[in-house]
Amino acid sequence: MSEIELVAVTDEKRPRPDPAAVVTLELLDELAARLAKGLRVSCHVDEKPFPAGFAFDDRRMQYHSTAILKQLAEGRDNSRRVLGVTPGDLYVPVLTFVFGEAQLEGNSAVVSVRRLHEEFYGLPPNPALLNERLAKLALHELGHTFGLRHCEDWSCVMASTHSVERLDIKSAEYCEACRHTLDHARHTQSAATSMYF
Repeated sequence: MSEIELVAVTDEKRPRPDPAAVVTLELLDELAARLAKGLRVSCHVDEKPFPAGFAFDDRRMQYHSTAILKQLAEGRDNSRRVLGVTPGDLYVPVLTFVFGEAQLEGNSAVVSVRRLHEEFYGLPPNPALLNERLAKLALHELGHTFGLRHCEDWSCVMASTHSVERLDIKSAEYCEACRHTLDHARHTQSAATSMYF
């Protein structure tokens, strides 16, 4: 895998749900640095936001994450991953909300900062905790793009997460088994990709 592209997913037609839930270039830069370290790949931030108004559901007041994934993936090959980061609340039809979603063995993932902010829970801002939560969530979703499934080791970043408390408990690291699978997937893909150059 050559690199990961991070992009802010926005909807300029709708007011932001919460002034605290904004995806800034600084937030994306911090995330890019953490992902580069955790995934051992080059990461860069696309300064041009990705418009996602098409995925907004007026009844739910949320964004359909699967629709965003499909559009993020369009025109990209699997050698390059894209991670969309949105301040909007995400959903899939069968759940009340999702923190994020990824294409299993695909090239795109999307995560929301909406429920990662302490302010969402009526608590004072904590930027360090926000960055930590976002990094864990991004590493988890990008892990899915490499074929990793949910891990039974609750300390692994690939453990299933249905609440922010569970997110806080797990580490920002892959367990030994998941790291092995990830490294194998990256190596296999790099070899296959380099054959075409």
